[in-house]
Amino acid sequence: MGILLRLAASAAAVWVATMLVPGISVTAETLLGKIGTFVAIAVIFGLCNAFIRPIVKMVGCGLYVFTLGLIALVVNGALFMLTSFIAGLLDVPFHVDDFWPAAILGALVVGLTSWALNWFIED
Repeated sequence: MGILLRLAASAAAVWVATMLVPGISVTAETLLGKIGTFVAIAVIFGLCNAFIRPIVKMVGCGLYVFTLGLIALVVNGALFMLTSFIAGLLDVPFHVDDFWPAAILGALVVGLTSWALNWFIED
């Protein structure tokens, strides 16, 4: 049950990002289509973070130390752009226009919103 709640929190975070950040769009026409798109993007972004982020952290360990962790914003933005690319390949109606400011701010909004929502979910 917890994983479904966390998935719903991530989907809600993607929805908040589409509302707040210009350049992030969902082009589904029906309400059910939009909800499905938010869930699909939450899954894709979660999988990108689960599989690619550890590799990037290990390879770019020096950059994380040198920039005091600020490179994580760039990595999150790149993973958000990758999510948009994968969504395009899978015909999911989600698009991020550009890296700055849409991808970086979108990833930041998704991260902060999902953190805040997951704070209320018990383990």
